[in-house]
Amino acid sequence: MPDELVTILYADDDEDILSVATLSLEMVGGFTVNTCHSGREAIEEARRLRPDLIMLDVMMPGMDGPTAMGKIKADPDLAGIPVILLTARVRGAEVGEYLALGADGVIAKPFDPMRLPDEVRGIWARSKAGGPPADAP
Repeated sequence: MPDELVTILYADDDEDILSVATLSLEMVGGFTVNTCHSGREAIEEARRLRPDLIMLDVMMPGMDGPTAMGKIKADPDLAGIPVILLTARVRGAEVGEYLALGADGVIAKPFDPMRLPDEVRGIWARSKAGGPPADAP
């Protein structure tokens, strides 16, 4: 894993949320963000780009975020890339399930665009340090 978080791949089928998150991560966080709109596309882009971190919306048509994350974590070339799931379903049971499936963190939607880069950076740093996944949002 690189020493610094620079590139993020973010998949979300909601264009408005994708735009707000991208703007936040680029303008406030200083990251380079590549976007896509489905789980299947996220897997293809992850293989092509080898980002430092992957963010996936939980609810996407075709292939949802947890399914895409499972395929990413099962790929030896991608398994070391931390994955954050974003969801409006943030009750303890759901968050625990996502972490058990291998998510490095869960971020609640709607998120605060001014705080999103720090949340992402914190989850990435915990993952890099080998710490436990981020707790419930």
